[in-house]
Amino acid sequence: MLARSVRASRSSIARIARQQQADVSRRTFIIPTAIRQVDLVQDLYIKELKSYKSIPIKASDAEGSVQKWSTPAPPKSPEEEELASGLKAYEEQQVEVEGQANPGETHVKEEDWFEEEEEHGSGH
Repeated sequence: MLARSVRASRSSIARIARQQQADVSRRTFIIPTAIRQVDLVQDLYIKELKSYKSIPIKASDAEGSVQKWSTPAPPKSPEEEELASGLKAYEEQQVEVEGQANPGETHVKEEDWFEEEEEHGSGH
């Protein structure tokens, strides 16, 4: 009985091996199975895009909506008038020198607030 089961298993193994060889040697062709479904909206859109002709643009088309460009005038400085009067006042100003009194003024000695007081030692 053991011999029969061994023979049966050998024959089944041989059969499986032959089937695998047949599968490898056989050529298969892949055929696309997806069928294009009709999309009416897309077809109409593409048709309209293909038939569209754009209007040629002329140079005179922009005349009504675009202004002519010109360089702006440089702005006038608000300080120009003040500078002239300020310079004249500066030139007329008298020079002040430290230590000299202006004519008509008396010389007042300013107190020095940061003078250190002398320490009085008690001799201890």
